[in-house]
Amino acid sequence: MRGKRFNGRREVTIGLGVYAAYLLVRQVKLRTQGRAKAERNAERVVALERRLGIHVEPLLQGFLLPRRRLLAVLNVAYVTLNVVLTVGWLMLLFRRRDPAFHRYRRAAALATLGAQPVFLFFPVAPPRSLDHMTDTLREVSGFDIDRGLVAEVYDPLAALPSIHLAFAVVTAAGLAEAARTPWIRRAAPGYPPAVAGIVFVTGNHYVLDAVAGWALGRFALRLSGHAR
Repeated sequence: MRGKRFNGRREVTIGLGVYAAYLLVRQVKLRTQGRAKAERNAERVVALERRLGIHVEPLLQGFLLPRRRLLAVLNVAYVTLNVVLTVGWLMLLFRRRDPAFHRYRRAAALATLGAQPVFLFFPVAPPRSLDHMTDTLREVSGFDIDRGLVAEVYDPLAALPSIHLAFAVVTAAGLAEAARTPWIRRAAPGYPPAVAGIVFVTGNHYVLDAVAGWALGRFALRLSGHAR
């Protein structure tokens, strides 16, 4: 029974199915003038943030723009760290046959699927696409994620809610519960704020994206049976 619960083929199928749904939404938007709609919605998000007094992304980014080496590191962290840590943590839990695996895998899948209706009906372009923000990936690291093969494997019009923050919330909860190293458990709550800082200064998400992503992650955890 225990071996049957931890079925690698089933987990791969679930993962590919969730990712396929993500790519399907991407294709629908790009074929239906979604880019123009996403740019208009981005302006709406900025206008709302300004009314609320929380449009701090340009200020945060401007503070770090002269520190190009640090920004280059943060660019790498944005592209790789979040997904690698989330997937890697789930793989480690699976390898350990840890009962917590199923809850956190379910939460990550629910967070991803739960964001798709918003991505489809309210697409939002990232801050780096706006005139008053800088695309640090391109300008600092010389890496344009909107061209070439990489542009085919992610959704460029899915800023809100932030999946990065949703994954960070799920991963932090898992680390706080199941990490075997005490200092990792203690440090886990700081992971989502760190991810928020990275996505702000690299021009990839708005403050409202982070708030929505945090709420999505918490809701996915609750639905998956995470009580704390």
